[in-house]
Amino acid sequence: MSTDRATTGSSTTQSALRIVWVYPDLLSTYGDRGNMLILARRADLRGFPVETIEVRSDEPVPTKADIYLLGGGEDGPQALAAQRLNTDRGLHKAVDQRAVVLCVCAGYQLLGASFSAKGAKHAGLDLLDITSDRGRTRAVGELVGDIDPELGLPTLTGFENHDAKPFARVTAGVGNDGATEGAWQGSVIGTYSHGPALSRNPALADLLIAWATGQDKLDPIDDTWPNRLRAERLGAVRVTVPRAARAPVAASR
Repeated sequence: MSTDRATTGSSTTQSALRIVWVYPDLLSTYGDRGNMLILARRADLRGFPVETIEVRSDEPVPTKADIYLLGGGEDGPQALAAQRLNTDRGLHKAVDQRAVVLCVCAGYQLLGASFSAKGAKHAGLDLLDITSDRGRTRAVGELVGDIDPELGLPTLTGFENHDAKPFARVTAGVGNDGATEGAWQGSVIGTYSHGPALSRNPALADLLIAWATGQDKLDPIDDTWPNRLRAERLGAVRVTVPRAARAPVAASR
């Protein structure tokens, strides 16, 4: 997102905050489109002009957007998405230009160096310093974690369904391995948290917007309902979900 000089006077106008949803035809199993809607709404409430772009797998990924989103998917679509993104290279170029990326579940795994799908190892995009493999059992249920203090965010809450620096330390659920959840590197964040993730974690949405707009602090907005959702889900986890036992490898979708 940039600030462009208007053609008259000394006023300035903002270009739109461009949010790209990457390959919704392949990576959209668990309602992760909601992350795009939430980012657009929270930016609009603060007066930022917003443009949302849905890029299908037979289309080139634009290299000049501000925020890129990747969602969850099954083994076959995940492997195809990785192959096409590695051929396209548009997301790589965007990350090289410090674009912001939020990737969830299968989208998170394929941003690493390699991942397992359909009984084979596949090359990832190598945009996060991770590899992923199958766990002994499938991880399904509520996911809670204490986010890396360097990011200044409150507790992560989400729902996981899946067989760099850790993004969070797991306090309930499985995440990567029962101890850590997700990863972040530069302006790229990966998580196993569905929900969609940003509906339960509005502060994370605001961090992505702040990174994309270059603003240190965003104007406050009314988060009564998101905070009620967070409180309800975190309360349910504390009552019903014990802390997960550590697993030896990161689980896959």
